[in-house]
Amino acid sequence: MKTDGIPGLSGPVLMLAGLALGLSNFMVVLDTTIANVSVAHISGSLAITSSQGTWIITSYSVAEAICVPLTGFLTARFGAVRTFVAGMIGFAVFSLLCGLSTTLTMLVLCRVGQGFCGGPIMPLTQTLLLRIFPRRQQGLALSLWSMTTVVAPVLGPILGGVLSDNASWHWIFFINLPVAAFCATVSLSLLRRAETELGSARVDVVGLVLLVIWVASLQVMLDLGQDRDWFNDTLIRTLGIVAAIGFAVFCAWEITDPFPAVDLRVFRHRGFSASVVALSLAFGAFFVSSVIIPQWLQANMGYTASWAGYATAFTGVSALLSAPLVAYFSARTDPRLLVFSGIAWLGLTSLLRTHWTSGTDFWSLALPQLLQGAGMLFFFVPVTTIGLAAVDPAETASAAGLMSFMRTMAGAVGTSIATSAWENDSRAMRSELVGQMHSAAVTQSLSAQGWSLGQIRGTIEQLMTKESFALATDQIFLTSALVFVVAALSIWLAPRPARTIEPGAAH
Repeated sequence: MKTDGIPGLSGPVLMLAGLALGLSNFMVVLDTTIANVSVAHISGSLAITSSQGTWIITSYSVAEAICVPLTGFLTARFGAVRTFVAGMIGFAVFSLLCGLSTTLTMLVLCRVGQGFCGGPIMPLTQTLLLRIFPRRQQGLALSLWSMTTVVAPVLGPILGGVLSDNASWHWIFFINLPVAAFCATVSLSLLRRAETELGSARVDVVGLVLLVIWVASLQVMLDLGQDRDWFNDTLIRTLGIVAAIGFAVFCAWEITDPFPAVDLRVFRHRGFSASVVALSLAFGAFFVSSVIIPQWLQANMGYTASWAGYATAFTGVSALLSAPLVAYFSARTDPRLLVFSGIAWLGLTSLLRTHWTSGTDFWSLALPQLLQGAGMLFFFVPVTTIGLAAVDPAETASAAGLMSFMRTMAGAVGTSIATSAWENDSRAMRSELVGQMHSAAVTQSLSAQGWSLGQIRGTIEQLMTKESFALATDQIFLTSALVFVVAALSIWLAPRPARTIEPGAAH
């Protein structure tokens, strides 16, 4: 990789190219959270349940994760700039189709297309930034790139809520079109000289096919299981068997193949394995909160999509404020201690949510979000350092790709499991509340006040539903706190990093 920049790219032209790359990364990351607060609007528009609405979130994440192993092959075969521009154009096309979708099937398929096209964009934007900026400016370029990665998930819920409430949910996808057009046009005009050299490219077709089979089977099983009574249904049993066998064959193939799509051999490094476990568990538990909270606020607390977005977006405020502290302590502290502290802090903020009730006010809801952000960067930044420093230098790119895959899959799988558990817990809590309620006394009391029987039944039904979901939400965050504890402790299985990771080494 060149380290002295690209001739002809300097000054305002270089800044414009960097802006296009940063916006591209921002847009792709934004789409991981922009739909979180819009699920209620989409569910109502397409006449689907809230649990089915979460497929819109998980399908994008899974497709993005599957496409990550193809990035290296596509770059070697077609070049980084061509692959990036093609990804941007494809992302725009599928964004348009998402906004035009009239059925859940069409929307999910288009979200899969978005994920496939967007998967290579995030690593390629970082690769191209390192390629066009001189070495002395690469730190600044990567800092700006990292800022887009942090800010985008914060603005996603706010932007999604405002657009859904004031325009329609379709605009959370249409908004990508002008951004993609600008980024693709600028990239075609300015980045041709930054094109990477083409080389011999080999793709592990068998490994990729096996990857798609077992991941797709697992995710569809998790998404459909709740509606089909889990393993009492033939389709769910079949998907479970296919996922298990596919995973076993995939592991055997990738370990023995000389050029695997996913290099599982890096798991032989204890530091990498421990880092991936901590990263997957913590990110899965964190992502669950970004999906469950907006749904609960809108369905049971009377919040609009906009206010649900405001309540969940406070995470990013403290995350940005804590960035200088992370940089300071990273150079002076054992990174394992930083990871442990960051994840433990996330666990404590999760415990704060276990006391939420149906009467909790806005700031009591927002406070855990604000505190949560302070632990995010203390966790994300050093866990990557520990994982990549544990592998051989030649394995750094493979290890980075695998960490990205595991993190994304953890978010999708965690969301599916938590959504099912949330609905099951709410039904169980409702039955328990109904059993403890003296309905006859309540009915008599309200009747004496002039309420009709229909009004009484409707009020009791609404109250039971509201309280049961509040209790189920508390239960989800108690479980999340336990997951954070396991994740925090697991990082101590990794040895202290023996080498320093240079910026962009993974690419």
